[in-house]
Amino acid sequence: MQFSIMKMEKRHIKPCAELFIDTFSRDPWNDSFSSIEEVETYFLSFFEYNSFLGFVGTADQEIAALCLGMKKPWMKGIEYYIDQFCVAHSLQRQEIGSLFLAEIQRYLDHNNMNGILLNTEKSFPAYEFYLKNGFRELDGLVCLGRE
Repeated sequence: MQFSIMKMEKRHIKPCAELFIDTFSRDPWNDSFSSIEEVETYFLSFFEYNSFLGFVGTADQEIAALCLGMKKPWMKGIEYYIDQFCVAHSLQRQEIGSLFLAEIQRYLDHNNMNGILLNTEKSFPAYEFYLKNGFRELDGLVCLGRE
């Protein structure tokens, strides 16, 4: 299998939305979506911000992974915040996600970005995946929300 990454472009929105729905409508997330258009509109909204930086991973020229994020300024430089990350269900647990993250890190290093931040839930397999790939809990940080 040949795997490569590229920066996400608007032409990737529909296949990425399909991948996103297929991935997150399954266990353990079991999310429901009203339509593919809802997800496409959500993805398109990222492109409106000049801080957006997204990636797609392809396996044998088919979109197999996606990462939506943004460049975030910090006093020690620019960090990359991952908002959404997923790998096609059929390719999970085959090191595609780790390879995808490594290629993203290579891009960030080459473009002088000095860190990656993200939120995930401890009860989901993603937590162990990120730990396995060099992420760690940051002491004293908590995620707060308000609706």
